[in-house]
Amino acid sequence: MSSIHLKSLTKSYDNQSNALSDVSIEIIDGEFMVLVGPSGCGKSTLLRCLAGLETVTLGDIFVGDKRVNDVAAHKRNVAMVFQSYALYPNLSVFENIAFPLRAIRAKKEFIKQRVEEVAARLGLAEYLARKPRALSGGQRQRVAIARAIVRNPEAFLMDEPLSNLDAKLRHQMRVELLRLQRQLGTTTVFVTHDQVEAMTMGDRITVLNQGEVQQIGTPYEVYNRPANTFVASFIGSPPMNVKELRVQRGATLHDVRVEGENLFIPTDSKLQATEGDSVLVGIRPEDLTLTDTTNAVMQGVVDVVEYTGSETLLTVLTDSGEWVVKLNSKQPMARGNTVNLEVDDCNLYLFDKVTTKLMGTLNELSEMPYVANH
Repeated sequence: MSSIHLKSLTKSYDNQSNALSDVSIEIIDGEFMVLVGPSGCGKSTLLRCLAGLETVTLGDIFVGDKRVNDVAAHKRNVAMVFQSYALYPNLSVFENIAFPLRAIRAKKEFIKQRVEEVAARLGLAEYLARKPRALSGGQRQRVAIARAIVRNPEAFLMDEPLSNLDAKLRHQMRVELLRLQRQLGTTTVFVTHDQVEAMTMGDRITVLNQGEVQQIGTPYEVYNRPANTFVASFIGSPPMNVKELRVQRGATLHDVRVEGENLFIPTDSKLQATEGDSVLVGIRPEDLTLTDTTNAVMQGVVDVVEYTGSETLLTVLTDSGEWVVKLNSKQPMARGNTVNLEVDDCNLYLFDKVTTKLMGTLNELSEMPYVANH
């Protein structure tokens, strides 16, 4: 087991555009770090650089105390698990798992002992004589994971290993993989585009976009303190509502409201913005609740109702645009209903229009100053 440290990592393929730009991440020994972002954000490229399958243009990679930029892939002692399983179809499960040990000329007795030990841990003992084609998708993925752990690598690198599985099996494998990683204590870097996987699996999450790190934090931190509007909109299902509104003063602390393109805030708010300055306002769907007209932040008409079982999602049309609202399914609602919505000040996020960075919640900005970019 080892820590992994990326220092100012840049990867360029044509010396013009960067697939990765100045990426710095410290992954502690035994941590489960998830790299998440949209397609093309650089997460798989980053993993391939870690594995030694791609060269680094600038920056350094350390595994433990050793700089590995110039170390060949097969000498880095990291194990990679791919989306496609990458099993040898003509070899048995036993031989697939044993392959890394045969490659280093381990003794026959050790190979047998180690393969049987790993197979038992992953529930594969009865399948060792079978070929991959005789296995289910989940079993094949277990074989790929078994092959990765059989030689006790310093780190696991996993590139969307669950994306080929159906929803039920994916959930099952998430639980199994987390349990296995906790038992082994092996440092793990896990790539996914699925923010639900990221939130449920990671000790910490690194959010990437266009080759740049947007935020690193625990799932709680990334969800409740998004660094910018990209993170706010990417993490969460459904994502945070973000609207550009003009600041107007004159409201009391309990009379914050959205009217048209205007956000009315308390006169004594410490947000240092003049009348008419634009800010980006963010509200999570679950933080918009139904109320009477007394405490309403805004009013609108229900346009779409999506019943998901335990929850109901509403798309509400207001004079400031569409807002998505998440309710529990016990609140009956129909298309065409007029609703009044409220939000607590501590759940109304303000982002800088120019930088898109989080300024704070309205509640926080009533207690401390923040100068908005105009």
